[in-house]
Amino acid sequence: MRKVIAAINTTIDGICDHTAGIPDEEIHQHYTELLGQGGVMLYGRTTYQLMEFWRTVLENPSEEKSMNDFAVAINEIPKLVFSNTLKNIDWKSAKLANRSLEDEVGALKKQTGKAIFVGSRSLIIQLMKLNLIDEYQLCVHPVVAGNGLPLFEGINHRTVFKLIKTKNFKSGAITLYYQPITKIQ
Repeated sequence: MRKVIAAINTTIDGICDHTAGIPDEEIHQHYTELLGQGGVMLYGRTTYQLMEFWRTVLENPSEEKSMNDFAVAINEIPKLVFSNTLKNIDWKSAKLANRSLEDEVGALKKQTGKAIFVGSRSLIIQLMKLNLIDEYQLCVHPVVAGNGLPLFEGINHRTVFKLIKTKNFKSGAITLYYQPITKIQ
């Protein structure tokens, strides 16, 4: 059975904003390696459209090797996009989901293969409510955003997690690896 891993960047105040973090060489390298361990990445429309930026880096490489390496990794991993508004996608490694999130993830979990990564805040919230996330990898950046979309918005029940490891970055960011102990009732 495949593992579902929620992997996302957040600020100290729990805000998910791809522009608020500190995406340095070490962070890019971390996520490049992480993508190599995945079999599929799940995105909602908004995050998918933000990630399309990396296609431009493939076409016009950066002077920073770690960004170029990440662009290759994000291009290569299969992406499954959940959207009510997108009708088609032209990124060769991406496709639109044609079943509900619960049905798609349930089917993916039953397959053999590499981990299923979830990189969208909205999908993490939905999958958390469905008890379908096996591990959370929260990269907390040393920034207070002050406003924005909180990671666990709309979660109104207590959930307990077990810290299984941490990874520190020179920038002051830290990735916290958690497993849920309690399931949502």
